[in-house]
Amino acid sequence: MRYGVIVINFWRLGEPAMIRRLARTAEAAGWDGLFVWDHVSATWEAGVEIFDPWTILAGAACATERILVGTNVTPVPRRRPHVLAMQVATLDHLSNGRAVLGVGLGGEEADYTRFGESFDAQLRAEKLDEALEVITALWSGEEVSHRGCHYTVDGIRNLLRPVGRPRCPIWVGGDSRPALRRAARWDGWTTAIHSDPTGRVTVSPEQLDERIRYVLDHRTDGSQFDVVVEGCSEAGGTGIELAAAYEAVGATWWCEAIYGLRAPVDELLARVAAGPPRR
Repeated sequence: MRYGVIVINFWRLGEPAMIRRLARTAEAAGWDGLFVWDHVSATWEAGVEIFDPWTILAGAACATERILVGTNVTPVPRRRPHVLAMQVATLDHLSNGRAVLGVGLGGEEADYTRFGESFDAQLRAEKLDEALEVITALWSGEEVSHRGCHYTVDGIRNLLRPVGRPRCPIWVGGDSRPALRRAARWDGWTTAIHSDPTGRVTVSPEQLDERIRYVLDHRTDGSQFDVVVEGCSEAGGTGIELAAAYEAVGATWWCEAIYGLRAPVDELLARVAAGPPRR
């Protein structure tokens, strides 16, 4: 099992200097990745600074040498896929092959509707699937011509390919059956096992096992596939036991949720510095 931290992209924790500090602390403490949210609104926190995830991840990449860096997750339907393809590939070069693209429909309605965009689930699903086709085609280094329902690429060839081969890993978020089937087509599935600021577990290992089996039943090849769980663990024995229970049913990543509603900033920094719940 590998271990990462997931950080919000707003408030004090999302500040560029704080992200660099968290990244350095995580790497020194033995974590394997640092991932950030991708929100453009924070309706539950009035008047906070919201930072661009790819820019703060660039800072994290420059501050580290080993850990993976990426989003968990980017709501691709509100992104322009050709721009996103360049951003992720650029981060992959900056980090020497350590970038991960986490994707999803986006569960925060305000991120869409407050900017005049549709939150229709079917539309978002269509745009996500088509955008991933465009992004991976652009990463091929070959000339791309695409005319779909939502996106057009007219004979573009960008030689900016990701460092990693065949491309940056793509992790898909979501717990619906369509989301699980979508994840099966890519490189990983990411989900949270908690649903409130206290870190209370709401998805048991047995429930996760059933969902993993569903995903794997829809895989068409035997290539590496990651199962990423986000949760809240305490340093030491109970945290180790919690992560191990999910590893036992097939989780390959434990990602520690680092956000302000969980605890004061100093306590969150201390949790990262204490290291992952590794056996």
